[in-house]
Amino acid sequence: MADKIIRVLLVDDHQVVRRGLRTFLEIQDDIEVVGEAADGAEGVARTEELRPDVVLMDIKMPGTDGIEALRMLRELQNPAKILIVTSFTEQRTVVPALRAGASGYVYKDVDPDALAGAIRSVHAGHVLLQPEVAEALLAQEEPGGGTGRGNTLTEREREVLGLIADGRSNREIARALVLSEKTVKTHVSNILMKLDLADRTQAALWAVRHGAAS
Repeated sequence: MADKIIRVLLVDDHQVVRRGLRTFLEIQDDIEVVGEAADGAEGVARTEELRPDVVLMDIKMPGTDGIEALRMLRELQNPAKILIVTSFTEQRTVVPALRAGASGYVYKDVDPDALAGAIRSVHAGHVLLQPEVAEALLAQEEPGGGTGRGNTLTEREREVLGLIADGRSNREIARALVLSEKTVKTHVSNILMKLDLADRTQAALWAVRHGAAS
């Protein structure tokens, strides 16, 4: 039995998609589906109500779409990790979703075992970025004086930033640098503040763009 059950909320306007996801996820020993929502607004409300660990969020939904729901959850400072579930050709909408605070994305035709792995990965603090989307995010960044802000980082913060860029979770960073998780969290907060970034995804992209990745 898993030490920690990952509580998951499904947000998709197609009932058949939600049913398929639930059917598979309910056979996982360490994953529990705690609820469903049919659009972004309901998804935000249910996320606030149920406090899931991970939300599987569709992008294109009637009314409040997935990107707007992401922005609303960020404003509410909801701690849930958001994993986008999207179609294969939707890179143009995946990029704004990641900028809005998603921890990563999977395609709707994802292999079931890969989906479970993705849920576990974002729950552990990883950022899931496929190369073509990372390149698109970097290409859309405004050129400017971002590099100078990196000079305010301490040597330890640079080490932590490099490991964030590698997709490491706080626990893995703590093990690699022989630090407590609490100390790593403090370093991550300082990095985001000094670089004026919103989340780990932006930190990872900043590291790649400015040569701070390991």
